[in-house]
Amino acid sequence: MFPPSRDNDPSKVHPMARLAADVLPALMLLILLATLLCAYSGTWPPMVSVTSGSMEPHLHVGDLVMIKSPGITNVTTSRASLQTHYETFGDYGDVIVYRPLGMTNVTPVIHRAMYWVDKGEPMWPAGPAAPESGYITLGDNNHGSLDQFPGSGICPLQPIRPEWVIGVAQYSVPYLGYVRSIIPI
Repeated sequence: MFPPSRDNDPSKVHPMARLAADVLPALMLLILLATLLCAYSGTWPPMVSVTSGSMEPHLHVGDLVMIKSPGITNVTTSRASLQTHYETFGDYGDVIVYRPLGMTNVTPVIHRAMYWVDKGEPMWPAGPAAPESGYITLGDNNHGSLDQFPGSGICPLQPIRPEWVIGVAQYSVPYLGYVRSIIPI
């Protein structure tokens, strides 16, 4: 047999080369996973963290929610779901993630799409006319206080325009949202 080669001696390998050999496969796996998640969801980021109790008891602070782009899946409102008995996250209608007033510098909101209003229609019974067409939204734990009510601090007197919707919630995983919330994506 041949004696072991001194060229393959692990003590002679540069520490940075050993670190790269350890980290590179993990990094490549992470990139592959991110690519697959993005392809599935059609949006980036493909998941969001729940940061408030407004959707309890169906979604909790710290839940990680996988979303799909509204370009891949339709938004079904609570009102439309009453006829088909379609439910997600414990109630009728889809839960959407949207940017309040279309602002990109604020944390997105995750609330249920209650119904659609066309421009000029009242946003709620005897309410003001909608300045634009869009969704009327509500957190499951907000006791009927729509996001569009004056003084809501979320989206007062403004329906959620389709272009503000980042995604439609698909699945949730408890506690993983805490990890997601520390990763700046």
